[in-house]
This record gives sequence, C-alpha cells and structure tokens, in this order.
Amino acid sequence: MLFFRRRSDLPLKDDATSRFLPWLVALMTFLSAVSLAGVFVLGGVIERWDRDVSGTLTVQVAPAPGNAVDSEVRTRERVEAAVRLLRSTPGVLSAHSIDKTRTLQLLEPWLGDTALLQDLPLPLLIDVTVDPSKRVDLDALSETLKASVPGATLDDHRVWLSRLVNLSRTVEMLALSVVLMIGGVTSATVIYATRTGLAVHQEVINVLHMIGAQDSYIARQFAERAFNLGLAGGLLGLALAAPALGMVGWAARRLEGGLLPDLSMPWTGWVMLLVLPWIAALLAMVTARFTVLRSLARMP
Repeated sequence: MLFFRRRSDLPLKDDATSRFLPWLVALMTFLSAVSLAGVFVLGGVIERWDRDVSGTLTVQVAPAPGNAVDSEVRTRERVEAAVRLLRSTPGVLSAHSIDKTRTLQLLEPWLGDTALLQDLPLPLLIDVTVDPSKRVDLDALSETLKASVPGATLDDHRVWLSRLVNLSRTVEMLALSVVLMIGGVTSATVIYATRTGLAVHQEVINVLHMIGAQDSYIARQFAERAFNLGLAGGLLGLALAAPALGMVGWAARRLEGGLLPDLSMPWTGWVMLLVLPWIAALLAMVTARFTVLRSLARMP
C-alpha cells in the first residue's frame, strides 16, 4: 500500500530495505500493540475497581462460640449491634448486613460447591458506605468496633486498592518503557536502512547534485519511501496483533467462576492501536529525512 506516488529519480524500489524493513516494522508494531493493549486493559480494571470500591468498607463479625444454635443467635445480635454503631457514626451513609446465603454465594466462585458449608459457623459481613466528601477516622472506628462488638474487624478496601494501584502504575511504566525502546529500535533500523540506501545510490545522488538537486529533494524521496514501507509494515503488524489480542480476550472470557474482572479495553485504547501504523510510518519518515539531511551535509 503506497501513500506517496510521486516520481522518484532514485531507484529505491530495488533496494534490499524494501524486503526486510516492513517486516521489522511489523514486528515492532505487533509488540507495541500488545504492550499498549496491556496498559489500557490494566488501567481500565484499576479504574473500575476504584469506582466500585471507593467509599465502601466491610466489617466482618466472627461467629460467637458455642453450639450451632446459640452461636448463630449471638452472632446475629453482634451484627445488629455493629450495624447500629456504624449507622450512628458521622460520615457513614449506610450499613446493612449480608446474610449467610449471600455470603455463601460470594464464596462460591472461590470454593465451588458450598453445600458443605451450610451448617458450619461462618463470619457475617456488613457492607458499609461512607461519604467520600467527609473524612472518617477509620482507625478510631475500628477500635470502637473491637471494643463494642466482640469479633468485629474493619476492612478498609482503600489500603489494598492503593497498593494495587501502585503495582499497576509500575507495570504501566514498564510497558510504556518497552514501547519507547521499540520506537528506538525502529528508528535505529530506519537509520541503518537509509544509510545503506545512500551508499548504494551514491553515484546517482552525485549526479543529482551536479544538475542542481537540493538535499531536501533527495531527503524527500527517502522519506516518502520510508513512510510507505513503514505504513505497510505497521498495517501488517496490526493485522497480526488483532487476532492475538482477540484470542487472549476470548480465553479470559472463558474462565469460569468470576476469578478475573472484565478485561475489556476502552475505546481510547482501540483508537490508539488503530493509529499505531501511522505513528510507525511517520517515525520512519522523519528518521529517514533527518538521516539523509545529516549525511548529505557531511558530504564534501
């Protein structure tokens, strides 16, 4: 697929770069697409978790000791006491207990069949919603719960979420570093291919200089050729990345049990992947033009 179709005074079509450069750009585009897709998917997962978890807390009430009947009754009394305490706390918007049936449903994706757990004493959970605009002293609230309700513990989701966000940011930075390194390797490849073309067509370039051709005219022909080759390689790399990413998404969706969150990529990610071939082509064009102008400026 050629974008530029101007007449060229240099026989660049017969260069060896026409054979290997598109394949190298295709490989670089493929790796960049996979890395960027990972960045966007991970960012989307963290954003959804942050939206779902922000402003929520969980209180766990351990089962009271004793026989099954007494334990269930006393545990329920502790849960009701904890709910009353939470609802009276400034900054808490709502607090409601989660019954044993719902708790078993939450455990089912991790444990499978929960029929054997029906008669076992299980901790009961309280779902708490706090006002994000108000500061709730969670440490004080946790100590109050422990003192007032035996076996009650407060789980602040923001603690592990902040750690998860920090981990995801680190992974994103590594992935972006890989993309930058890929861009550097692509530029180095174009520089090598352009210098090889300059050496091969040295005599033709000298003739063009003798008849008055400017360096910018010669550089434009190399840049246009690099753009066409880069675009062809970029489109090929994107075509290879699409089924690979589709297979990964298909495999993730087939996982049963809800162990993984939604791994879909936002529309901004798809747009970024679609423009990757053009970015690769522009990078090749700019690099080739700069290389030619710099090399010709050094020639006597």
